[in-house]
Amino acid sequence: MKICRSIKDCRVAVADLRRQDRSIGFVPTMGALHDGHLSLVRLAQANATSSVVSIFVNPTQFGDAADLDLYPRDEDRDLALLHKAGVDIVFLPDADTIYPPGDETIVETTRLANMLHGKVRPGHFRGVTSVVNRLFNIAQPDVAVFGEKDYQQLMVIRQMVHDLHMPVGIIGGPTRREADGLAMSSRNQRLSPADRLAAVVLNRSLDLAEARACSTGATVDDIRNVIIDTIAAEPRAKLCGLDTVTADGLNSLHGVIIEPLAIMISVQFSDILLIDQRVIQP
Repeated sequence: MKICRSIKDCRVAVADLRRQDRSIGFVPTMGALHDGHLSLVRLAQANATSSVVSIFVNPTQFGDAADLDLYPRDEDRDLALLHKAGVDIVFLPDADTIYPPGDETIVETTRLANMLHGKVRPGHFRGVTSVVNRLFNIAQPDVAVFGEKDYQQLMVIRQMVHDLHMPVGIIGGPTRREADGLAMSSRNQRLSPADRLAAVVLNRSLDLAEARACSTGATVDDIRNVIIDTIAAEPRAKLCGLDTVTADGLNSLHGVIIEPLAIMISVQFSDILLIDQRVIQP
């Protein structure tokens, strides 16, 4: 496994793979890896003949400096996991490498980045597209894999790739869950024991919403009320965002459910914001 900390070294390593006629599957991460990340690596490896993973805690997608400082980091553990997973290249840049002094260029999907969860996390998706654009330019992958847990992020990346004519196939990886149903996330490490127990309410609310959607004549309001009531019953949880939109374009839905519905929720536990999602087929 080749470890690269500079753009030049990463490009040279990727070029070496290209000379061997190997395709590049790319997984951008912020480290603190768990099996959810590793499932994305496996998906990249299934869709390309070599794999590149980046580890970079991107400052531009954090609205709170304290949240950035507290984000979990464990480089040695991450590298050991990626080595065991058979990754070919790990790109480990620092902030000045990705955003050199004087940097002033941003990339933003103007509609998708500023709606739904983008209102809960202003500037977040602009930071995501700005860094992913840079990482794509460095790694030049054939395919890139993103988790479906952050469904809006996946749609934002797909829109950026489409609009900028990037020759990168975007693959969504299914959400991986703990045994009790909580979606895997690096942020879970920061939950107190009591909040960790309470956090299963996200998945429970989605399960109940999906069950309600399967009943005859279920409406979008029915789905929303199930989620609102379920989370309200958990005193440690504060519902910050609930979006019920079309699965393909994130457009508003009303009335009886007659097309695929994407549900995206964000819930606060103390100072930790967790997200989850579910796509429901009527």
